[in-house]
Amino acid sequence: MSGALYINQLILPRCWTTTSRQIVRMSATETRYPGISFQSMAIKPPSHPTYDLKGVIKLALSEDAGDRGDVTCMATIPLDMEVEAHFLAKEDGIIAGVTLAEMVFYEVDPSLKAEWSQKDGDYVHKGLQFGKVYGRAHSIVVAERVVLNFMQRMSGIATLTKAMADAARPACILETRKTAPGLRLVDKWAVLIGGGQNHRMGLFDMVMIKDNHISAAGSITNAIKSVDQYLDKKNLQMEVEVETRTMEEVNEVLQYASQTKTSLTRIMLDNMVVPLPNGDVDVSMLKEAVQLINGRVDTEASGNVTMDTVHKIGQTGVTFISSGALTHSVKALDISLKIDMELALQVGRRTKRA
Repeated sequence: MSGALYINQLILPRCWTTTSRQIVRMSATETRYPGISFQSMAIKPPSHPTYDLKGVIKLALSEDAGDRGDVTCMATIPLDMEVEAHFLAKEDGIIAGVTLAEMVFYEVDPSLKAEWSQKDGDYVHKGLQFGKVYGRAHSIVVAERVVLNFMQRMSGIATLTKAMADAARPACILETRKTAPGLRLVDKWAVLIGGGQNHRMGLFDMVMIKDNHISAAGSITNAIKSVDQYLDKKNLQMEVEVETRTMEEVNEVLQYASQTKTSLTRIMLDNMVVPLPNGDVDVSMLKEAVQLINGRVDTEASGNVTMDTVHKIGQTGVTFISSGALTHSVKALDISLKIDMELALQVGRRTKRA
């Protein structure tokens, strides 16, 4: 690949046939890596006005190296030795973090070269060798754990997202802000790679009126009215979502919206999916709320969203389904990077991992 990587503004399309609305523009977070082209990425990262992806990579490498560097490498591997190491999938899933891995390799040693048979978003099966990196052995081993930490976490998120996104249709699956501290953009990038869509990036790019805002404002009407006044005063256009927990709150929101010009674009229907003793869920309340709203604004289901329930929730007519579990309870996809692949495969077969 040629050119330079630019992580710039990206406004994602709305899911399926929902109408678009202008949102507040975010300034670019720009990260350049010669040899990695932003335009040629399989899935581009989301935008953030202040996120420093290069800084995150440097921090990950720095916490590993400490103040002395890799003492084991310096003791055992000649500085001029060159090798080829192979990426091995140890379980089935969606691969994510290929582009980020190349960034890490470049940060450690710009002379390292990576080649891939799979790209971000592709399916890999257990035992598949899906990429390789070659160059100085010392550099590869130094980069190894940081590369795998990013790839395994991102691939775990992408794998779960893909499964939930497929099951949720025709609704669109979203993550939340329940991401690992410092890895907000990385986690949300993995969701995109898995076929989901991004919820708000942070506190700055969308108004989201939640229970505590409503309690502090005195009522749900007061909260929405205050938001409308604030946006008008600041001359801002952005999406506005309000959380509702009861049918009474849904009706109150709709009454306000019918009588007042408002910036409201989405109603969250929180915990309207009710667990049943037999393990199933009752979605009748959610369905009633969706029918009452009747497409006047987008709707989002939240709460009790699992792989077992997401399909039933998606059939209610709700526009979006948000799941914090996509990022806060991720199970990493098992991936390894090995110089001696023959021995790695022997061990893998012995332990049923390859």
